[in-house]
Amino acid sequence: MGKVHILIVEDEAAIQQLVSYNLIKAGFNVSCADSGEEALEFLLREDIDCVLLDLMLPGMSGLEVCETIRRKSKQHGRYIPIVMLTAKGEEEDIVSGLEYGADDYITKPFSPKVLIARLKAVLRRGFEKQKAESPGDTAIIRVDELEINRGRHEVRLHGELLQLTMTEFGILALLAGKPGWVFTRQQIIDSVRGYDFLITPRAVDVQIFGLRKKMGDSGSLIETVRGVGYRFRSGS
Repeated sequence: MGKVHILIVEDEAAIQQLVSYNLIKAGFNVSCADSGEEALEFLLREDIDCVLLDLMLPGMSGLEVCETIRRKSKQHGRYIPIVMLTAKGEEEDIVSGLEYGADDYITKPFSPKVLIARLKAVLRRGFEKQKAESPGDTAIIRVDELEINRGRHEVRLHGELLQLTMTEFGILALLAGKPGWVFTRQQIIDSVRGYDFLITPRAVDVQIFGLRKKMGDSGSLIETVRGVGYRFRSGS
């Protein structure tokens, strides 16, 4: 994977040192920031391949930092994977992290080996996503008035651009890519986030709810198959 540059955003010195030591030992380049504001300034100066982000920070919260990174990465056309590392492990906290754009969510206390394995998995998915968004990729899914451009990571419905999160985009591309095909919640989790991601079936339901809402009347094209999962129905 080479010398990947990881930015650790953590205000607790002991945890910052522990994580830094293990990541450097695993072959990563590591930089640290004690606050969200410092992290955003660092991202303006340096090329960062992944952000390991604490949720509870002084000043800007981890969620605010995550949202800001996601917004700026869209503007600059470069996707930066974000892994949240936090003591807040309730289901609602995990769902919030995902909705704000996190790629993975690891709770404290954690195993350094598991952290590194999950980090590498997120980086692999991030590199694959960056490759898919290269100019040479023109994979487009069209179903009725819906158009999904995988290369540009864009969705248009009736010609209007939809603002979707990474997770919502992944779910919609999966379902619309095979209209009529029923996907279980676990299949959706595995496809969108990878087999090692800590996410619950309820979190999938939350994402589907948000996706339908953004699609308006066309949200009904995403059908619930009771006891199984979801499928995309052609409007014709």
